[in-house]
Amino acid sequence: MSTEKITCLLNWHATPYHLPLFLAEKLDYFSEEGIKVAILEPNNPSDVTEIIGSGKVDLGCKAMIHTIAGKARGFPIKSIGTLLDEPFTGVVYLKSKSGITTDFQSLRNKRIGYVGEFGKIQLDELTRHYGMTPQDYKAIRVGMNVTGAIIRGEIDAGIGLENVQMVELEEWSAQQGRSRDDVQMLRIDELAELGCCCFCSILFIGNENFIQENPEKVKAFMKAVKRGSEYMFQQPADAYELFVEMKPHMNSDVNRKIFQRSFRYMSYDMKNVQRDWDKVTKYCKRLGIVEDGFEQNQTNDFLTWSLNPEDPAGFIHPTIETGVLNKCKGDLCKSVARERLIKFQ
Repeated sequence: MSTEKITCLLNWHATPYHLPLFLAEKLDYFSEEGIKVAILEPNNPSDVTEIIGSGKVDLGCKAMIHTIAGKARGFPIKSIGTLLDEPFTGVVYLKSKSGITTDFQSLRNKRIGYVGEFGKIQLDELTRHYGMTPQDYKAIRVGMNVTGAIIRGEIDAGIGLENVQMVELEEWSAQQGRSRDDVQMLRIDELAELGCCCFCSILFIGNENFIQENPEKVKAFMKAVKRGSEYMFQQPADAYELFVEMKPHMNSDVNRKIFQRSFRYMSYDMKNVQRDWDKVTKYCKRLGIVEDGFEQNQTNDFLTWSLNPEDPAGFIHPTIETGVLNKCKGDLCKSVARERLIKFQ
C-alpha cells in the first residue's frame, strides 16, 4: 500500500537538538507547506545511511562524516542542509575513575567505546599519530549508549558529544556528589590538528533518487523545518515546552540541559558550509574513507531563503541563555505553551 507521506529517519532517538523538526510537525508547518511527514527513530544509528540509501526511507539526519562515508560506500545519499553545526566531539572520560589525562598516551591499555565503525577508524588513526598502535587500546562498540557504558564501568572512556554525552555524565556525577568538572574530553579536532570539529555536524540527508524526483517536496520539507527553527530561535523556552508535549520524557533536567548546551550549535540558515565540507572531505581522505577523486554529496539548492556568510575560521559559538532551565514544568508549563502557540498562530 503506497503512501504520500515523506519518511524522515532520525540519526538516533529523539534528542533535544531535533526540536526544529518536531516543531514543524507540532505547529502544522509541514501541512501548511503541502506535505505530510512521518518522523521515524532507528533502533541502530549505524543503519541510517543504508536505510536511506536503499530508498526504504526518503529523508533523514546523519553526521557529516557518516554522510560522506556512506556515499563512498555506494549508498546514493546527499546532504540537503544542516541541523546542528560543529558540536565538540571527542573521547569523554571521568577524571577520578579512568586514570586518563590530557596526554593521549594515557589511553594505552584503556577500554574505549565507540558508536560505529568510523569511530574506530578515527581512534586507530589517532593512535598511529601519537606513536601507538590500534593494539595499544581495547575498542568496544557500544553504539550511542556511551554514557551508560561509562557509568556501568564497561569502558574507561568513549567517543561522545560535548552537548549530549558530556551533559549526561556531568549530571550523573553531580548526583554522585562529585564535581561536574570530573567529566573531561580529549577533543578529536584538537588531537588530529584539524582546525575544526565539524565532522559531527548533524545534516539533513536524503535518498538521491527521491531528491531528484521530488524537488518541490524537498523544498517544502526544508522550508517547514526552517520555520520550526525560527520559532525556536525566537522563543526557545516556549518551543521546548511544545516539544515536551510531543515527547514527555524531554521534561527532565538532563534533557533541558542538553537543549541549553546544544542551542549555540543550531544552524540559523541550515546551509551546508562549504569550508566545513572541504575540511571533512580532506579528513576522510586522510582516514582512508574516500578516494582522492571523491565528489562531495551536498547541495544548498533546496534552501529557498537568503543564506548567511560563513563564520570566520576558528569561530567559537557563544553560549546563549535559552530560559529553558528556568521554565516551569508539568501542567502549568503545558498551559503556557498552548497559550503561546495560539498567539503565534
